Amino acid sequence: QKQGDGGGHAMAPTKKRVAPNPMAQKKAVKKDTGNPLFERRPKNFGIGQGLPVKQDLSRFVKWPKYVRLQRQKRILMKRLKVPPSVAQFNKALDRNASESLFKLLLKYRPEDREAKKERLVAEAAAQEAGQAVAKKKPAVVKFGINHVTQLVESGKAQLVVIAHDVDPLEIVVWLPALCKKMDVPYCIVKGKARLGAVVHQKTATALCLTGVKPEDQREFAKIVETVRPAFNDVQRIHWGGGIMGAKNQYKMKMRAKAVAKELAQRQDIS
Repeated sequence: QKQGDGGGHAMAPTKKRVAPNPMAQKKAVKKDTGNPLFERRPKNFGIGQGLPVKQDLSRFVKWPKYVRLQRQKRILMKRLKVPPSVAQFNKALDRNASESLFKLLLKYRPEDREAKKERLVAEAAAQEAGQAVAKKKPAVVKFGINHVTQLVESGKAQLVVIAHDVDPLEIVVWLPALCKKMDVPYCIVKGKARLGAVVHQKTATALCLTGVKPEDQREFAKIVETVRPAFNDVQRIHWGGGIMGAKNQYKMKMRAKAVAKELAQRQDIS
């Protein structure tokens, strides 16, 4: 050690960086040009830049209370055991039969306000002219739960159509039993709004036919033939509900598997 260095350690030699040769040729990097017909436009999703990709955010939406209640009610109706009188409204008429039924019902739509006004004006004009006005009761679809009940009890009803989604259900829950007792063909179809459209209303709980024209008699008989075995002639209506969720079903399946395995082991031991 030299004098005056304070007894410190000698510094390690530093590596010198050699300057790159300016004349050296750089290796050409091959760029992937892709399809020349389509120009690449990479997006920047930074703040104030491109909008984020649209995703399904329905899971994070706070739905209105009526929507949540509808969904909760639907799940409860699946989970809980539903009595037969209520469960029967889950079984509606099949699509093909309901289409032919509604085609027939639309032929017997009651007159709307404008048609009634025109008829009354024509009748008034005829009476004023001194002509006799022939008043014949037209065969039309009857509606309104009280009116339909009255027709069923009096034996005038030939076919009763009930909506499956009436709320509260107590309005129509007894009607199938009454139709069976009075031997009136009935059916449950999807949509109170669909029934309402037939009679110029927003919704309708039940419709009733008291008669049809001779030309529609064959079609009507065919509908009654379809409806009777599906609704009137059913001896016993089964309980509904009792359907558990996916997690519970999996748990029950694994539990049953474990029980079966244990039983098999016991049999092997014995």
